Amino acid sequence: MSAPDLNGAYYGPSIPPPDRKSKSYHRPGRGGGGGNPLSWCCSCLCGCVFNLVFQILITILVLLGIAILVLWLIFRPNAPKFHVNNATLTQFTLSPDNNTLYYDLAVNMTFRNPNRRIGIYYDKIQANAEYHDQRFATNDLETFYLGHKKERDLSTVFRGSRVVALGNDRSKYDSERTDGAYFIDLKLRLRIRLKVGWAKPKFKPKFECDLRIPMGSGGRVQGGFQRTKCDIDW
Repeated sequence: MSAPDLNGAYYGPSIPPPDRKSKSYHRPGRGGGGGNPLSWCCSCLCGCVFNLVFQILITILVLLGIAILVLWLIFRPNAPKFHVNNATLTQFTLSPDNNTLYYDLAVNMTFRNPNRRIGIYYDKIQANAEYHDQRFATNDLETFYLGHKKERDLSTVFRGSRVVALGNDRSKYDSERTDGAYFIDLKLRLRIRLKVGWAKPKFKPKFECDLRIPMGSGGRVQGGFQRTKCDIDW
């Protein structure tokens, strides 16, 4: 080929520098291949420990749930029962001058344990008498243990005087006095323990009773006082 031919334009594909491309191809990236082996081992170990702890916790929860289910199937717990058998008012007078309530209220009640395999310790029984959401008397009742399928009768007397802020409910008092019966709430705050085999779990339930109590021996109320089943709130 002559010299003038070598000075002419070349229209073929460009040829990249072989040395530069080769070095760039074999250069390791910033995030790969060059990490610390010790750091990788620590990360793997932490992940394994976390998974192991998580599996142990799941196993414990599953076993605990199975144990609770088995105990429930064995003992089949039922809520304690409570009734007010009789309530008598010999005085329930609201002073028109200073809203002082003079009261004399006797209550007879029954505690019942409906369970065949669970005993109940009544460690504390606080009885509160309320009139239109105003508490006017509090008594602490004796404590006791109630065995399987057993009942226990208790009586208490609320007697004294207390200033109550009835407000607009004063008209309700006048109406109830005319009818000869008063709507009084009996609320019991309890601290109990259930005897379930060797375990004795503790609870603080409440009994709530909405009572309509006639004055004296029945006043003008047909049939006198009606035995009342009370609600329990856990």
